Amino acid sequence: MPKLIKPQSPKAGLAPGTLVYLGDKKVDKVSIQIMDYDAESLKEVSVTRPEKCEEYLDKDTVTWIHVAGLHEIGIIEKFGKMLKIHDLVLEDVLNTAQRPKFEDHENLIFVVVKMLHWVAEEDDVVAEHVAVLLGPGYVLTFQETDSDIFGDVRERIRTTTGRARSVGADYLAYALIDAIMDQYYVVLENVDDRVEVIHESVTTNANTDTLKVIQRLRKELVYMRKELVYMRKMLWPLRETISSFEGSESAMIQDATRPYIRDLYEHTIQIMDNLELLRDTLTSAFEIYLSMVSNRMNDSMRVLTVIATVFIPLTFVAGIYGMNFEVMPELKWPYGYAYVWALMGAVGIGMLVFFKRKNWL
Repeated sequence: MPKLIKPQSPKAGLAPGTLVYLGDKKVDKVSIQIMDYDAESLKEVSVTRPEKCEEYLDKDTVTWIHVAGLHEIGIIEKFGKMLKIHDLVLEDVLNTAQRPKFEDHENLIFVVVKMLHWVAEEDDVVAEHVAVLLGPGYVLTFQETDSDIFGDVRERIRTTTGRARSVGADYLAYALIDAIMDQYYVVLENVDDRVEVIHESVTTNANTDTLKVIQRLRKELVYMRKELVYMRKMLWPLRETISSFEGSESAMIQDATRPYIRDLYEHTIQIMDNLELLRDTLTSAFEIYLSMVSNRMNDSMRVLTVIATVFIPLTFVAGIYGMNFEVMPELKWPYGYAYVWALMGAVGIGMLVFFKRKNWL
């Protein structure tokens, strides 16, 4: 699971708008892909320099520029100069610790979202920083890795019968964010499977006295609670972001696209509800686990209490006959030793029978 708080120290003392990449280098080389299309035509090309994108931006088509890799600051700066993007926006693009946000500028809509992946091999949730910039006739996207998270969107654009080719750049921006939101459902379904297994395991072993089982459940419960806290940290600001996107009055968002954005907001609410349900289920499992540990401790304390209680009168008898008085009737009695053992045995057995009848054992 990613760290809940990412370091910001490299930016300490720098002026606002100073471009510093806050994150790990996740690709060897930055790649730039262009999809330029309208209802009748489509062109896909990969370029190495931002300047190669200018010829597509001057057309009446929709241009999607996708940049994979954020560690080369010079490339980000060139896009900023070419598209007249404010330095503070570029700063947020490079800040992988930036929370999801929405900004509506005069000629630009800027959206930061977190892409969640479920890594089956590691049984873990991994987050990726994604920035979406919507401008007049173009969409510019940035992501940390070269994983094709928008593959389904690309396929819809390539299919001439689809809606994606006949609408504007605002619909493309919606479709990209919607693709990211779809991955939240995938992650939640996998987390739900884990929580269900843990809850079933806790309830099945609720009366167990095996320490290994208890310790294993504890580790799983603590780990999944951290996972859900991390997802909640991503989702709350994301809901605000989509709400701001829906309420934007920017002229770049057409009326025909607004119902889709509204539907996207409803998906966000649904994801939040599912997450809260998972948290409640995990909390219930954690309470069962605590009860399980408490019961095991009570059982141990009950056994120790019975042992101590039985030995109190036996210690009393042994103490009496351990005194060094010369005049004690039983000391010189031939059967005194056997008598004391019989007395202590009768007392111990009698107390155990008494405890059993009281259901204390």
